[in-house]
Amino acid sequence: MENASARNMWGNYLKTHLEHAFEHAPKTCYFGDNETDANILAELTKKGTKKAISHSLLGLQNRNEQLPRKGDFMVVTDWKGEAKCIVRTTAVTLKPYFSIHSSYAQVEGEGDMSLEYWKESHWNYFTKELQQFGREPRESMIVVCQEFEKVY
Repeated sequence: MENASARNMWGNYLKTHLEHAFEHAPKTCYFGDNETDANILAELTKKGTKKAISHSLLGLQNRNEQLPRKGDFMVVTDWKGEAKCIVRTTAVTLKPYFSIHSSYAQVEGEGDMSLEYWKESHWNYFTKELQQFGREPRESMIVVCQEFEKVY
């Protein structure tokens, strides 16, 4: 882990959770694609309001990133890389965009937590994300729904 803030937080977590001492170093990341969103989403995660993140399968594939797995740890940071909390993946589900339900939008915890807000904000996010690969979102695209719990 190159991020000193994240490394320190992970070390502090391990001091009281020795059962995870042999886990791979967690991924360090911020949520969103801009400073304002990243900072808001980090605070929502730290408060326990945000309990999920959504990825486009196409985006993960085009960046050669692995699918998240149940049990994975992540150190969530703000835009500047300051560690805010540690989360652990509790579930990963692949669903077509059109089949996302309001209950999932509430778990994701963004905006007013409505399905309408989720669909609009994620459509815009996926549009920008996929544009760099010459692709565009579709109602049938696969969304990777990653649920997590804050552990530290």
